Amino acid sequence: MKAVLIDDEIRALTSLRTLLNKWCPEVEVVAECQTAFEAFNKITLMDPQIIFMDINMPDKNGFDLLREFPKPEFEVIFVTAYDDFMMQAFRFSAIDYILKPIDVQILIDAVNRAAYKIKHKITNIPLHALMTNIKSLEDKSQLKLCIYSTKGFDVVNLEDIVYCSSDSNYTNFYFTNRKMICSSRALHDYEELLKNQRFFRIHKSYLVNLDHIDRYVKGEGGTLIMKNGVELEVSRRRKAQLLNQFKDNFKFF
Repeated sequence: MKAVLIDDEIRALTSLRTLLNKWCPEVEVVAECQTAFEAFNKITLMDPQIIFMDINMPDKNGFDLLREFPKPEFEVIFVTAYDDFMMQAFRFSAIDYILKPIDVQILIDAVNRAAYKIKHKITNIPLHALMTNIKSLEDKSQLKLCIYSTKGFDVVNLEDIVYCSSDSNYTNFYFTNRKMICSSRALHDYEELLKNQRFFRIHKSYLVNLDHIDRYVKGEGGTLIMKNGVELEVSRRRKAQLLNQFKDNFKFF
């Protein structure tokens, strides 16, 4: 796999190239760039399969560079020191990122995932979701979630998810406007990803969108009636936390 490395720090480029040569021999570094202008020319000329890119650069940032490729045919792995605010957009979009200083195992895993996406021709979907999410960080109703399934990726609007259910090591997503999607990731992963997005784990088997709750029926743990008519059991130990979530999220609770 041909790769272009982009970082304005020469030491970062040298370090990344050394790690790739040692631990990822399937990656061939064909160019190293320190500006977005240089990177655009090298990408156009070299036609790489993978781009390793920092976000901050002196002339244009990494997102400005990506916008110059309306239909990119390459996989992007960000190598960055950005904070959690930007990491959220990466995680929602199923985009790989590596924090500096680079952990070798994380680098190897990212390259392996990139190879899988390239082989199955699914490189563009997460990148398009990322560019949408970068614009939507302040308006969370517009956020898109890239769901990694056994067949590839599905991109969905966060607000359209009614609830998720656990199916062993898989997660089933249920929506207001489309058929169920089975993700190859466990429910715990989505609980962590969505915990600040008005989603709440009401049971070991269920993660719900608080905005799609129609009614709560009292009981030992209780039952939620979702707006699509589905009834979901609330575990006894989650009941108090759920009621606190109502108080925190709904003004007139």
